[in-house]
Amino acid sequence: MRWSLTSFLFLAIIGSSVAAPPERTHDITPEDYSSVNTITEVALSPNGKQVAYCLATWDKKADNRRTELWVVDADGKGTPKRLTVDRANEQNPKWSADGKAIYTMASRKKDDGKKPPHDGKPQVWKVLVAGGEPTAITSVEGGVTGFDYAAKANALFYSVETKTTDEDAFSALRKKYDKPEYSNGKRAVSEIFRIDAGGEAKKVVAERRYIREFTVSRDGKRIAMISAFDDTVVKSEGESRVDVWEDGKVVTPPTDVYRQNAASPYAWLESLAWSPDGKRFAFCAVFDGYPAELIVGEWENNGWSTHRMPRKEGVQVRGYGTPLRWITGDSLFGLSDSEGSIGLLSYNPHTREVITNTEGGSIIYAFDIAPVGGLPIVVRGTTQTFPELELGFGKDQRIVLSSLNPHTDKWKLPAVEHITWKAADGTSVGGPLELPYGYKKGEKKLPLVVAIHGGPTTASYADIRFDPHNGRLYFAAKGYAVLCPNYRGSTGYGDKFVTQLIGNENDIEVKDILAGIQHLIKEGIADPDRIAVMGWSNGGYLTNCLITLKNPPVKIAAASSGAGILDTVAEWGFNDEPAYPIVFKKGLPWETPDIYKKTSPTYGIGNVKTPTLIHVGGGDVRCPPGHSRMLYRALSEYNKVPTELVVYPGEPHGLTKLNHRTAKMEWDLAWFEKYMKAK
Repeated sequence: MRWSLTSFLFLAIIGSSVAAPPERTHDITPEDYSSVNTITEVALSPNGKQVAYCLATWDKKADNRRTELWVVDADGKGTPKRLTVDRANEQNPKWSADGKAIYTMASRKKDDGKKPPHDGKPQVWKVLVAGGEPTAITSVEGGVTGFDYAAKANALFYSVETKTTDEDAFSALRKKYDKPEYSNGKRAVSEIFRIDAGGEAKKVVAERRYIREFTVSRDGKRIAMISAFDDTVVKSEGESRVDVWEDGKVVTPPTDVYRQNAASPYAWLESLAWSPDGKRFAFCAVFDGYPAELIVGEWENNGWSTHRMPRKEGVQVRGYGTPLRWITGDSLFGLSDSEGSIGLLSYNPHTREVITNTEGGSIIYAFDIAPVGGLPIVVRGTTQTFPELELGFGKDQRIVLSSLNPHTDKWKLPAVEHITWKAADGTSVGGPLELPYGYKKGEKKLPLVVAIHGGPTTASYADIRFDPHNGRLYFAAKGYAVLCPNYRGSTGYGDKFVTQLIGNENDIEVKDILAGIQHLIKEGIADPDRIAVMGWSNGGYLTNCLITLKNPPVKIAAASSGAGILDTVAEWGFNDEPAYPIVFKKGLPWETPDIYKKTSPTYGIGNVKTPTLIHVGGGDVRCPPGHSRMLYRALSEYNKVPTELVVYPGEPHGLTKLNHRTAKMEWDLAWFEKYMKAK
């Protein structure tokens, strides 16, 4: 049947009675972080009766987090069943057409671990719902980089990375001296193969382009691909495009809607999805400095057209990782972003109608809907609970299908709410506020941690979350108030709120954050003598901006700068995404030098008096360690300010190892406890 968002908003689902909550007796510590389980992806079976999901868990011995494949009945009456047990990091679950198996991409290693498919490289596997050992569908040297399944054709498609050589006047010289690393010559590209039932793999796409993502129509006749010249970020964010393969030919539907005619030409493209009839595809164009857009491609009059989903004021698409799902050919679903909450969004490309439903204090992390309609499956977090798998949406219209973290029922969780305050220019600014368990406003003033999100074109959300990078949960558990400001440039508060940051970094958003601190002081919640700031990535940059202020209106007693930028010219020159500073600084360093200088905390380092803890990954190419080392040198050697630099060996932009995440939390707590003692 045809179905839209408005259909299910009025459905009543009768659930079981809710028992009295257990007494909360457990004081949360950083060690508890490893016990929180998380669903990363979900997939409905063809008949809509079962849900497959990837469950991520931490392993202390292995020092990592990996996913396993599970399945549960969608009526809420069954018990979840674990299908894999070897922590192979299952990804991208796809149901077979008959509903008896699930295909995933996973990395398995056993025996001598030297030959595929058991050498630890990603391969495509078939997992039977009835049970048994997973069967390898691919056995490719170096592993696969992605896959999809065409249900009507019962065919698998997978991509692999290979190298190509571009010949030029210096090719012979590079070949003669092949030890150095060269900037030109060889580059990474991709190929796509097809496997029909019982058949051999056949190469179908070899365009000498790098394919970051692809999806196949249900009949297997069309492939949509996000491709770029090579695998570098600089090519992806500014030059990638969506191509369509059909009958051995590749065409490029119009790109102007997300490139030359977009708010910014530097779009990240992601989340490709075909309509069930294969006549439409959709994807998200995510921008630095501008709201994300949902793009639809349509086959009409023997050619492809593309258009941008119209958005009314206040309607924003959730960027970075938003899944897209089609129902029949005229209803497309994604996620919307609104004032610290994430809800469902539906779009009808025929009528151009957009419907959003965002429930305050409700965060949807992932979802799926059957292509023929029905209730959605969602992974939803709230201000009272960690995320769970649910059927349905809306108050009193859900059935909870999982119990991922029953041990947290006894945790002394903080109270979380979304608050607002007025910025210096009168603009309304908001963000989540965490208060310690059992705290009653007005009883005493609390030490305040200002936990600043990265991005900046994203937001902090009002739900229960354990976040080592940005101070969520573990500080509130120790008696701190935690403010997570969605400063100018954040999403969910209107387009103007997002774009006002362009050209105004280290200014307008800093004032927004300071106004939030002053608001909590005025409310009697924050102790003005015990204020700390912290963040990771852009949150680290803003931490650097705050501590380098001259004569700030509030005293900052301690800081934790994580993977923060210090000099914006160096950011353009050394980071892996140079378009980011080009957008926010309105040009290249030699075109807008005054903006680059104004936005660099470097020139205010002499003002720093705040004891500052500095964290960075040793392998971070997004915010390279040189920024953190420069800050440490300035504070320790010249300012004589208490400081400590913690470099995590080999870690990329985010910390991946459990030991490193736990260490960061312990260091943050110890640092703030020392420098924020009550007078």
